[in-house]
Amino acid sequence: MLRIIYMGTPYFAVPALAMLIEESAPGKLLPEGYEIAAVITRPDKPAGRGHGVVYSPVKQLALEHNIPVWQPGSFKKAANSTALAEYQADLYIVAAFGQILPQNVLDQPRYGTLNIHASLLPRHRGADPIAEAIFQGDREAGVSIMLLDAGIDTGPVLDKKSVPLRGDETTGTLTGTLAELGVEALRETLPRWIAGEIIPQPQDSNKATHTRMLTKEDGIIDWQRPAAVLSRKVRAYQPWPGAFTHWKGKLLKVLVARPMSVEIPGGVVPGTVSIREEAGHKVLAVATGSGLLLIKQLQLEGKKALSAEDFLRGYAQIAGDVLV
Repeated sequence: MLRIIYMGTPYFAVPALAMLIEESAPGKLLPEGYEIAAVITRPDKPAGRGHGVVYSPVKQLALEHNIPVWQPGSFKKAANSTALAEYQADLYIVAAFGQILPQNVLDQPRYGTLNIHASLLPRHRGADPIAEAIFQGDREAGVSIMLLDAGIDTGPVLDKKSVPLRGDETTGTLTGTLAELGVEALRETLPRWIAGEIIPQPQDSNKATHTRMLTKEDGIIDWQRPAAVLSRKVRAYQPWPGAFTHWKGKLLKVLVARPMSVEIPGGVVPGTVSIREEAGHKVLAVATGSGLLLIKQLQLEGKKALSAEDFLRGYAQIAGDVLV
């Protein structure tokens, strides 16, 4: 029976693992069936004020189904790659695992290492492809099933699936959509790959774009940028790192906003707040480098998230102030 090792960490990797668990019996996904020999995920990390240990979503699912979980850390350590080889697995499947696997690890399984990547490669290689697709204003997003090599998402592609973007997605909502799309792509690709029916297609590196790991500082709003760009940023960085500015020395998160293309009067400083009505509700209208950003929901440091109208009931004095 085929032996599979699954590597992943966040929620994006959960639906594919759930499908593999559900369809492991002979005659379901593969005629001969398969065994998930182990699930590998990042080491546990302390979280929250109490610094209690929080398991990754992938680890939680594996434990629920009594699948062995291994958390070795880096596979650049010879002892870890040697221990991995001892599983004698036939295939590795990776989804948002969080580390680059060295070539000696990729060479271990006879069917190679498949990766579920949340972009339409070669566009958006790297760590944060979902946020980048939204931030860049892409008209579609998707997933690629690829054969990993030692580069960063540079390996040949076995299959792609795409979905159109409506322009109201956040990284949070789109992650769920693409995670399910990844299940569909893996379900179709895996049997054909094992049967030798797929010829991996090399990527065109001339069309490649790259992403990087986001940091908290990426969420800072630069009011000199156009409102259209800032609106995409609010959606792309939701839920993390969030898009935020400062008012009277306190952090102010912008949760829901949309751009409005209007001429900003000369002398109005970007970041200046005014109040407008939209569909019978008050919104904060913030001057940008081009147009207004209409803020519909926001959260002041130490307070709960509020609609702009509810926020203005308590903080109407924000009108005329400049956010920085």
